[in-house]
Amino acid sequence: MANVFATCDLCDVHKSDFTGEFRVLPPVFRDFGQVKKFSGPVATVKCFEDNTLVKAAVDSPGYVETPQGRVGKVLVVDGGGSLRKALLGGNLGAAAARNGWAGVVIDGCVRDTAELATQAVGIRALAAMPMPTEKRNQGEADVAVQMQGVWVRPGDWLYADEDGIVVASKALV
Repeated sequence: MANVFATCDLCDVHKSDFTGEFRVLPPVFRDFGQVKKFSGPVATVKCFEDNTLVKAAVDSPGYVETPQGRVGKVLVVDGGGSLRKALLGGNLGAAAARNGWAGVVIDGCVRDTAELATQAVGIRALAAMPMPTEKRNQGEADVAVQMQGVWVRPGDWLYADEDGIVVASKALV
């Protein structure tokens, strides 16, 4: 599915939507992946300084089959905004690209940024941090999460481009 959208245009159309069906994430996420513009249905992980469930997600198929063809999903990771440990690195970024994920958005950090920049997947996070996580098998998957105070739910649609990231309760394009 082609990414024929602009977040600015989506915001123009939905600027008066106060129902909560259309949300804009704060402009705090940096771009780390090779793909600058991506969209898709959301899958979620909530974890804090433990990327066990992030690894499980990106190691699984990152797409859904539709009548229009294969659509890559976007993994949204509520890492609690931690700047102390990286939840995604080069190996997991490669797995996300290999398994068809459209993108990964992390309220937390990434590492191996030179490797991530070569991966054919969209990656947004707060910052780079070389410290890896501990593997404690903690966290939750497929739950509503808050990304910098904005609710994101499994099945929502996320759209990211050079101007920002928006989330809607249904596909917009």
